[in-house]
Amino acid sequence: MAETTSPTPGPSASAPASDAPVTGPAIRVRLLDQQGGKAANDPPPVPGVTVSVADDSGSELGSAVTNDQGVAAVAIPGKGTYEVSIDESTLPSGVKLTGKKTLTVKVNLASGQNVAFPLNGKVVEATPFAERLVDSIVSGVKYGLIIALAAMGLSLIFGTTGLTNFSHGELITFGAISAYVLNVTFGLPLILAGLLTIGIGGLFGWGQDRVLWRPLRSRGTGIIAMMIVSIGLGLLLRNLFQFFFGAGTRSYNEYTSQRARDFGLFDLSDKEIAIMGIAIVAIVVTTTIMSRTRLGKAMRAVSDNPALSASSGMRVDGVISSVWTMGAALSALAGVLLGVNSQVNFMMGYQLLLMVFAATVLGGLGTVWGAVIGSLVIGVITEVGPLLGVPSSIKEVGALIVLILILLIRPQGILGRAERIG
Repeated sequence: MAETTSPTPGPSASAPASDAPVTGPAIRVRLLDQQGGKAANDPPPVPGVTVSVADDSGSELGSAVTNDQGVAAVAIPGKGTYEVSIDESTLPSGVKLTGKKTLTVKVNLASGQNVAFPLNGKVVEATPFAERLVDSIVSGVKYGLIIALAAMGLSLIFGTTGLTNFSHGELITFGAISAYVLNVTFGLPLILAGLLTIGIGGLFGWGQDRVLWRPLRSRGTGIIAMMIVSIGLGLLLRNLFQFFFGAGTRSYNEYTSQRARDFGLFDLSDKEIAIMGIAIVAIVVTTTIMSRTRLGKAMRAVSDNPALSASSGMRVDGVISSVWTMGAALSALAGVLLGVNSQVNFMMGYQLLLMVFAATVLGGLGTVWGAVIGSLVIGVITEVGPLLGVPSSIKEVGALIVLILILLIRPQGILGRAERIG
């Protein structure tokens, strides 16, 4: 924590780790009257002062009034650059600011850490650009690994069925909510809840195929019609999630607040290390199954030529059911990790779906490793964008622009195969 003192007596502000009812990512401001304290280490709090927070584009995210301890908390979406403003008209009589009433604060810390800053608008010990760049890249890799799990599932399903599944985001949400119910409602440890969720998610995908997609395929339903069905299914599931889970944002019972470990140029908390490690293990296991097992070879055969696979005696419907099971299980795991990394809400999968589609197309449709590489590219560009001046509220735009540029040069994607038409 950067320790600061005002050059002249007056209020100071800092962001403590707690003392506020807001849960999840938030900027917590504590106002202390350094002039009113009897000792330098005992300044009294300043209650009743309005504090507002805006993103780097100037859009206000919310405001709060300091309580009896001088603390106000305003929820924020996550890491990024924010402006913290104090309404001078709400300051008590005789108390005034010694500097600017608006501060620019870069939030790049693990939940539970403290940050202190002076009220003259100058952040003490500003983080060097190189360190912020490396930290953003690491955050992008973490984000990309979560996307990769969902993108691998989407790519597997597309490769074997040709279906662009617009309800794939709900498989992510289903995993996050299932883990929440097991962890919070039934009191299971989150690790056990996560393991059970992988199986539940796989069963959910298998059930979808048996009840919905296989009958549609057997009736000769076209891909466009099935794609429209997936849009309707996604809408139905989102409304069901909202009805049963609610529209609010919730956290798991464990791993909600951890201090970051200093790795030199970047910081990572234990849960962030675990998220990246689990995602990497899942990716390695999936690619090993695809390349070294009979099931994986069958999946690739069906993907290359379903008709030839069927004529050679292969149970194509059984292989496709296995693909749906594996794809849904990977997406459920992505939902759990995303919920641990941030929070759980009924729209989280839908909000991530565009990035999943972008990663799958960028890497090459139907290729597992392409989905992984595309996800890492999308994740890094998304997180580095705000550092290069892209507003945090539209940071995904940079990744989509890169997607368009790469597809103009290589339409089949990074690892996709070019197809001859005509």
